Amino acid sequence: MDALRKDLSLSAVIAGFIAVIISYAGPLIIVFQAAKEAHLPNDVVSSWIWAISIGSGITGLLLSWRLRIPVITAWSTPGAALLVSMLPTVTLPQAIGAYVVASVIIALIGLSGAFDKLMSRLPKAIAAAMLAGILFRFGAELFTSIKLQPALVLSMIAVYLIFKRFSPRYAILSVLIVGCAVAASFGELNSSSITIVVAHPVFIAPEWSWHAIINIGLPLALVTLTGQYVPGMAVLRTSGYNTPARSIISVTAIGSILMAPFGSHGFNLAAITAAICTGREAHEDRDKRYIAGIACGVFYILMGTFGATLASVFSALPKELIASLAGLALFGAISAGLTGAMVDEKQREAALITFLVTASGMSFLGLAAAFWGLIFGLVAHFVLTYTRENKAAAIAEGSRP
Repeated sequence: MDALRKDLSLSAVIAGFIAVIISYAGPLIIVFQAAKEAHLPNDVVSSWIWAISIGSGITGLLLSWRLRIPVITAWSTPGAALLVSMLPTVTLPQAIGAYVVASVIIALIGLSGAFDKLMSRLPKAIAAAMLAGILFRFGAELFTSIKLQPALVLSMIAVYLIFKRFSPRYAILSVLIVGCAVAASFGELNSSSITIVVAHPVFIAPEWSWHAIINIGLPLALVTLTGQYVPGMAVLRTSGYNTPARSIISVTAIGSILMAPFGSHGFNLAAITAAICTGREAHEDRDKRYIAGIACGVFYILMGTFGATLASVFSALPKELIASLAGLALFGAISAGLTGAMVDEKQREAALITFLVTASGMSFLGLAAAFWGLIFGLVAHFVLTYTRENKAAAIAEGSRP
């Protein structure tokens, strides 16, 4: 506890808080959409939000404390997107069974060490380019929001630049305060939509259905591994944290199994919100940024207790405010990703391809842009790097007497 008090900083706590805000203001909307398509009752939806919030909070807090790195966990966003179309095709108990199977698959992959072997072979430039491509949309939305709310967004940008020059650690906090103040002054805060409801967990016994396992369980495991864990580990690697993925994947997957009967479709290593807590904005000292992970976990637990209440709070904020806050908070991570992608001349073209494919937001065969960015980048890296090296080695071998 003495070390925790010594390392505690306001900037790290704020980074954790902003990560939670962005999680509730963005990806949670997909969960509500999936619940609406499946016509789930309010108590089940509230339990679902409670389960993914408490699960994300506890696993992130414990991992950050134990590993002393900022481990940010969150619910599976691509998994929730999958459920929008698939959840209405099965009963809720069957879906719960599929969630359990997906989490078991992920846990086995994590415990086997196969994921760590994959990450160790992934070129750093391609991992950095994938990160930059994932975050590109958030940086771009900052400026596209100017057309809709010029006074709000421009004031937030101005405050960011001023504080970044004179007091960098408090730049994002100042942006949040000023953004809320400006929104309130223009009557953009919809406080009437806020409702206070404490969540009550609802236990749902799983049922085992081959239809649900094949159509939900297996795709859920695949999109979570490729769309969450791969970019999530890339965020940590780009920020200089080389902790093996085994413990992170195992803890989150086991936690997902325990929370599945309460509606959780799974939680995992975060990527976008993790970038907020692993950068210099959280703390100049990389070894003290784990406080942001602990803070994020605490806020998840506190907020998850009120279930849908939190969604109503964040829905009261203008979407342009959230978009601008996310874009500004991710400037450092985008910069680090682009720098890492372009630093090695031999990997530059492959990294550029990875960045462009990932940033395009394409979707093909049910797999997201981050996955295809990785595949296209690795293919380009092989063609442009290994074939050149083999050709050069052959020439050198042929020139020997």
